[in-house]
Amino acid sequence: MADVVGGERTSPLRHPAAAPLAVLAAGTAGSAYLYVTDPHEPGHLLPQCPFRFVTGLLCPACGGTRMAYDLMHGHFSQAWLDNRALLLASPFALALLGRWMWEGLHGRSWRPRLGRPAQALILGLAVTWTVVRNLH
Repeated sequence: MADVVGGERTSPLRHPAAAPLAVLAAGTAGSAYLYVTDPHEPGHLLPQCPFRFVTGLLCPACGGTRMAYDLMHGHFSQAWLDNRALLLASPFALALLGRWMWEGLHGRSWRPRLGRPAQALILGLAVTWTVVRNLH
């Protein structure tokens, strides 16, 4: 049902919880599909990495689909081998999604802000991880 703000009806899609709920729904649907689709075996309808397709090199997130599959099936050591950096960053990403959801459900918009030093650190770690994993 649409809310009335200042005499005008607003769309439920403009509610602060709409975007995080949509991300949660898409993630749940994708996870359900991935749970029954082994990315370690060829022939499945799964996205390919455009960076690897063009360059032949592993990007910082390559192996993320296999890592998520392995985590869902309790294969933690295999998930570690699939993508260590992404595995270590996952709890932080889930915490950000949780905070975004919490704020949205309480009617507040929330956008995390990263300063330039944090942005430089994340970019530096991603580039370093890309170089290291492609040397081995």
